[in-house]
Amino acid sequence: MIYPWHQTQWRQLAEHRNNLPNAWLFTGRQNTGKTAFARHTAQALLCEQPNVAGDPCGVCPSCHLFAQNSHPDFYELTPEIPDGEAVGRKLLQIKIDAVREVVDNIHLTSVRGGRRIVLVHPAESMNLQAANGLLKVLEEPPENVLFLLVTHARDKLLPTIKSRCRQMVLPPPSHEEALQYLRQQETDDAENLLAFHGGAPLFEQQPELDELRESLLELLAAPRLLAILDYAAEFDKHKQPLAVFLDWLHKWLLDVGLAQQHMPPLYYPQHAQASAQTGKRTSGAALFALAGRLNRLSPYGYHTLSVKMQIESLLTDYLEFWQNK
Repeated sequence: MIYPWHQTQWRQLAEHRNNLPNAWLFTGRQNTGKTAFARHTAQALLCEQPNVAGDPCGVCPSCHLFAQNSHPDFYELTPEIPDGEAVGRKLLQIKIDAVREVVDNIHLTSVRGGRRIVLVHPAESMNLQAANGLLKVLEEPPENVLFLLVTHARDKLLPTIKSRCRQMVLPPPSHEEALQYLRQQETDDAENLLAFHGGAPLFEQQPELDELRESLLELLAAPRLLAILDYAAEFDKHKQPLAVFLDWLHKWLLDVGLAQQHMPPLYYPQHAQASAQTGKRTSGAALFALAGRLNRLSPYGYHTLSVKMQIESLLTDYLEFWQNK
C-alpha cells in the first residue's frame, strides 16, 4: 500500500515505470511508510495487468503470489531473527551469506519471464562484507533486475552504494496527517506517542516499554539514589539494549535544553512542567557535558556491556547534574 502522504512520490515514480534505473534508494525517517512504498513499487512492477496509474491490479497470478510472499522473482534482504533466541540486545544485521544467495538467484532466468526485484531494508543493517557484496552486483547488474533499497540512516551507507542508486526522499506526514492516522487506528494517547516518536506514526505499539519509559520520566523529574538503583534493575529485567535507554534520556535532555531557551518540549509534552523546572535548576554547560557522555556511549548501544551498570552510572551522573553539583 501507499500511505496518503507518499502519493505524490508514487505518481512521479509510476510515470517513469518504463525508464527505471537499476536501483532506487528510498530515504527518510523511520516508521513513515518507506518499506510499504518499496513493496508497492515491487508489486506494481511485477504485476501482469497494472492499471493506467501504474498500480498493481491485485488479481493477476503475480499479485496473488506477491500477496502470499511467494513470488519467485521477488527477493528480500532484511535482518533475520533466529528462532527461539532473545534478540533484544543484539544488533541485527544482513550478512554476506544472504547477499550471496540472492546474487546467485538473480543471475538465473526469471521464473515468470518478467523483472526480478530485490528489496533491501533497512539497507544500513548490512555489515561491511554484505555491503561490499551488494556493491559488486550494483556495479554490473544482471539484465532486467531492479534493486529497491530502503534506509532510515542514509549517511551510514557506503558512498559507492549511494552513487549507484537513484535516490528518492519519502517525506514524513504532516503532524495533522500523522495524528489523523493514529486516531483512525484508535491509538491510545496518540498525541504524546506521536511526539515521542518524532512525528512518525507507524511505530510499533509497546505498552510495557511505554510504562517503563514513563517511570523513567517520573524519576528524572525528581531523582533519588535508591530509586535510580531500583530503576536500573527494573530496566535490566526487560532485556532491552542500552540504545533504548540512551534514546529516552537523550530526548529528555533535549526537552530540558529547549526549556532553558524558553521553548516548548519536543518529545515529552506531557512532562513540560517537569522539564521546565529541571531546566531552571541546571546550567547549559552541565547539560551539554551530560549529553556528550551519552553521545560517547551511543556506539556501544548494542554492546555486551552490563546495561544495568551503565544505567546506574548514567543516572548517578544525572543526579549530580540535577543537583547542580
